[in-house]
Amino acid sequence: MKKLSRKLGFAILLLATITIAAGCSQKSSVRKLKIGHGLDQTHPVHKAMMFLAERTAEKSNGQIQITVYPSQQLGTERECLELLQIGSLGMTKVSSSVLEGFAPSFKVFSLPYIFRDDEHKFKFFESELGQQLLQSPQKFWLRGLCYYDAGSRSFYTVGKQIETPADLDGLKIRTQESPTSVKLVNALGGSATPIAWGELYTALQQGVVDGAENNPPSFYLSRHYEVCKYYSINEHTSVPDVLLISTIIWDDLSEQEKIWIQEAANESYIYEKELWGEATLEALEKVKEAGVEVVYPDKTPFMEKVGTMLEEYKTEPEIYKVIQQIQAIK
Repeated sequence: MKKLSRKLGFAILLLATITIAAGCSQKSSVRKLKIGHGLDQTHPVHKAMMFLAERTAEKSNGQIQITVYPSQQLGTERECLELLQIGSLGMTKVSSSVLEGFAPSFKVFSLPYIFRDDEHKFKFFESELGQQLLQSPQKFWLRGLCYYDAGSRSFYTVGKQIETPADLDGLKIRTQESPTSVKLVNALGGSATPIAWGELYTALQQGVVDGAENNPPSFYLSRHYEVCKYYSINEHTSVPDVLLISTIIWDDLSEQEKIWIQEAANESYIYEKELWGEATLEALEKVKEAGVEVVYPDKTPFMEKVGTMLEEYKTEPEIYKVIQQIQAIK
């Protein structure tokens, strides 16, 4: 009887050990990834990344869990990029202007009036050329998953309306940490001042800069309209956001995991386009209600002022070839 009890006890212990081991094995099979970015939770691009996380979980039946950390919780855009490069962070969303410091070909997006209209822009994003450019940062340990529409950037200021390039003379205008963006603002007559996005509200309040340039949803959701009461829709650039994954993380994924994530990213691109159109209309309505004077100046003087910037890239054959290819898209 004692032998039987010992055998039964051993069997129960063995079963418990197997159950615990199985539980640990199941737990370790779940891959957890983090996305860090600098936008507010109400921003269309943040919502698109939340959609990406949901779709990835659905496609993988919970085997991949993505958590999104907004509002620079994990660092600035540049810091998140650097974390991706060493594999300490899985994914991030950055403006393509910031990417040009890592992958020079992305400077084409910061060039003035590179796209004729939204249709032209989306055709490029979805073209073979657009996808090739998206993958170009891989040698810098950054793999592009998709573009996110960020509309067009226009000037907003504290003290006066910008109706012609001459109105920018003497004004300190915040730009992203992009040499091309700096050059553009300076060419239009302003004094470009790179400042981190999270520091801009205070910089506008304290007069460190006289204005900035961005799309309507970002202008509204950042609450910069509380300080800047003039918005000039001259749409000088159409700089997309880019969703990236660390190549260190990507190369560690199985082929099936890669398919799940890429499919979810593609779907989030389509979802974000819809959200962006709605958010742009809402943002313009809200800032007008808050007392912002919104004008639509003639773009011709702005285009003429910076018209030579594209031709200057003839000295950089690879970049100039991309410029010509974009312009040739019908």
